[in-house]
Amino acid sequence: MISAENKTNLLATKQHFEILDGLRGIAAIVVVVYHFMEIAITNYNKNFLSHGFLAVDFFFCLSGFVIAYAYDSRAPHIGITQFFKLRLIRLHPLVVIGSVLGLITFLIDPYSDLYEVYGLGKTFLLFLSSAFLIPYPAMPERYTNLFCLNAPAWSLFWEYIANIFYIFVLYRLGKKSLIALVVIGAVCLCYVAVRATNVGGGWGGQNFWDGGARVLYSFTAGMLVYRLNWIIKNKLGFLGMIVLLLAAFLVPFNDKYNWITEPILVLFYFPLLVALGAGTALNPSFKKICNLSGEISYPLYMVHYPFVWIFLTYVAEVQPPASSLWVIIPVSVLLLIVFSYMVMRFVDIPLRKYLKQKFLNDNRI
Repeated sequence: MISAENKTNLLATKQHFEILDGLRGIAAIVVVVYHFMEIAITNYNKNFLSHGFLAVDFFFCLSGFVIAYAYDSRAPHIGITQFFKLRLIRLHPLVVIGSVLGLITFLIDPYSDLYEVYGLGKTFLLFLSSAFLIPYPAMPERYTNLFCLNAPAWSLFWEYIANIFYIFVLYRLGKKSLIALVVIGAVCLCYVAVRATNVGGGWGGQNFWDGGARVLYSFTAGMLVYRLNWIIKNKLGFLGMIVLLLAAFLVPFNDKYNWITEPILVLFYFPLLVALGAGTALNPSFKKICNLSGEISYPLYMVHYPFVWIFLTYVAEVQPPASSLWVIIPVSVLLLIVFSYMVMRFVDIPLRKYLKQKFLNDNRI
């Protein structure tokens, strides 16, 4: 039996790596801009941000590092049930919130009549699929996304799989076994890159298992950075790390060479960024920015895409001139950042606080 004092110590949230939090927010903004840009410029070879999707691999790597840091020493004591409660309370409210927004925009989209096509029954199934993260790639009009109401939920599905794998297997592995698993993940990722000519899959029914390869490598690689203490002390600071992170997403898109450049970024560059981000010093003047950036990253990631669907149907139906899009996109991104903050502040945080009180009896988790 764990004493009350020890339980409090075990459940208390560990200190964050604030620059890594800040980078998570920057990566989330990149994802939002990327999702708008791939609609505005459908030729990826001409799109300056065509590698924005690699932010997901950075998220997976960062998640592996943070989960290992937060739970490696606590997992044997808090147990499987408590771990699942902690992760569900942290992640799932925004999964449901994003699903509700996806349903609303599906019903009210002024440029689409998809509800008339799918009807009440199938629409309800689409909502349940999204809210409970049950893959249901049923809509060719939405490129058979695993979660057609809120497309980015595909990465949360794989994040959940990684978390389940972590509490049952990964935290128990020694360093040699973890290294072996990282190597297996790297081989799987390289196979995907050669077969598909890129590593951008995992989001749809046609490339479902590619997501497994992406999370297997990046999550375990992030864990390995922590386990082997590959934290590189440096003086890059937050601004320097932003430059290095953005450089990865600005690598030119080339159909002939993506199968080489993308694995290099995922296999080597992102773990290096995590190691550098964990080891660099934070200028106190950027502390609040990093904290806010980290806090808003997940809400922004989970609530933006329902509005991107409307943007997609708007572009398809109205066919606005490019000059209009260069105004619409930055304004939309800024509004979505503000909206995400409001969702976080007035819905997600109060809901998580309530769930903690009800199921964990500890507001500090």
